[in-house]
Amino acid sequence: MIQPNSELIIDYELVRNNIQLIRKKILPSSKFMAIVKSNAYGHDLNTTVRALNDSVDGFGVVRLEEAIHLREQSDLPILMMQGVYSTEAYDELKKNEIWTTLHSLAQIPLAHKYIDDLVFWIKINTGMNRLGLQLSELDKCQSFLKKSNVLMTHLACADNPEDELNQMQFSKFDEAWKYTGQTLLRSIVNSAGSINFPEQSHDWSRVGIGMYGGLSDMPELTTAMTFRSQIIGFQDLKIGERIGYGGRIKTSRQTKLAIVYCGYADGFPQPAMDGTNVRVNNHIATIMGRVSMDLISIDVTDNPNCAIGDWCEFWSPDLPINPTAQKNNLISYELMTKISPRVQRHYINV
Repeated sequence: MIQPNSELIIDYELVRNNIQLIRKKILPSSKFMAIVKSNAYGHDLNTTVRALNDSVDGFGVVRLEEAIHLREQSDLPILMMQGVYSTEAYDELKKNEIWTTLHSLAQIPLAHKYIDDLVFWIKINTGMNRLGLQLSELDKCQSFLKKSNVLMTHLACADNPEDELNQMQFSKFDEAWKYTGQTLLRSIVNSAGSINFPEQSHDWSRVGIGMYGGLSDMPELTTAMTFRSQIIGFQDLKIGERIGYGGRIKTSRQTKLAIVYCGYADGFPQPAMDGTNVRVNNHIATIMGRVSMDLISIDVTDNPNCAIGDWCEFWSPDLPINPTAQKNNLISYELMTKISPRVQRHYINV
């Protein structure tokens, strides 16, 4: 065995397949904006843009440096989803032909100087109560309500289609669109919204986590990243022996414990619970004991053919990320974006 290390393998063919599955859900007229903020949800911004440039209609980010860097790689529309706040930033948007977002009246005076130079997405607050103009404030940005711009909002509960807030948000959005004279393009849905409310996909669908296979609303979507490391040791334990820091769990049977070369310094969640599933040699094993900085202990008693150097998958196309997240009261977004730089990256099917 070569010196072991944790690995992250990203298969962009799976990302493209996920995109095609979501495209089949949304309206044929809806354009697909790939959300690649936070280093493409941990999938590497540069490689993701190269891999998806022919499969999507635009990209969305939240940092100006991301947008400028992205422009060097793609001629597709790029949206700054949280807007900008200085003359210098607006000049960069103009220079690089990057779209931006208005979500506050405080942005209007400066934005107005660039009203003929940029495409503006007018974000309204329909119930998320995070960013967005109130409906009553739309009259103060009349000059931005023109055909080349886009009216947008963000859904708070799209992953729970029965939540009444969804219909309340749709109703408020329709009210705002009517106020604008029904001339602006529209963008409402995120990943979950694209799947649960495809009739609301309108002109632009903004899809992030769904592309990467981290959305439980659509089981056909595949986790596109494999996070794994190798076994570097074993312990044979008797009944009643305690495992790991704090000895939080005791063995209830004679147990074969495998020690995996990965820990919270690699980005695996330190609070991971006993019983969290992993995968070794196509068999399910479970975590036992507290995750350490560099090591994880797993129960391989029922998988006796394990050997030093065998790979342990924490999530992969064959071990979806969502059950791991749900087991540990986490979300797939967090697991994807927290993988450490020290983990070796491999990109396939770019």
